[in-house]
Amino acid sequence: MSRVHRAGDPSVASTRAEGPLVEKIEPVAGARAGPGAFVMSCAGLGGERIVNRRGEVLGSLEHVMLDVRSGRIAYAVLSRGGVFGLGAKLFAVPWSALTLDAPRQCFVLGVERERLERAPGFDRDHWPAMADESWASAVHDYYGATPYWKRAPSR
Repeated sequence: MSRVHRAGDPSVASTRAEGPLVEKIEPVAGARAGPGAFVMSCAGLGGERIVNRRGEVLGSLEHVMLDVRSGRIAYAVLSRGGVFGLGAKLFAVPWSALTLDAPRQCFVLGVERERLERAPGFDRDHWPAMADESWASAVHDYYGATPYWKRAPSR
């Protein structure tokens, strides 16, 4: 592990072991506190592995989709297959269906690989209408997740 200062933010130093998921933010003496280990840039999460509970790699995190009106994270877009991103199948996964596993530097999705392969997916040129409540409800049902718009906002 190396100790570095974040670019553009001299108030925090980070201890990093290969990825943003295990980054531990420590305040520099006399400086304001940094964002913390569980507040991260969406850009920093791109490409992180998504595994199931068995540890099988299901794919990687392609995008984090925001519901701009509510200010909530709506979906993770999981990318599976393809070569260098070409021909990959994309899956919208409810954000609440993922669990951060910082020690293993990945997210965990509680589905078997076969179930994910049967999930409704899409390709880069044919995205679903993610704001369509009937589509969104079906996606949340598939993963056994309560739709984010039906949950009370966390404080």
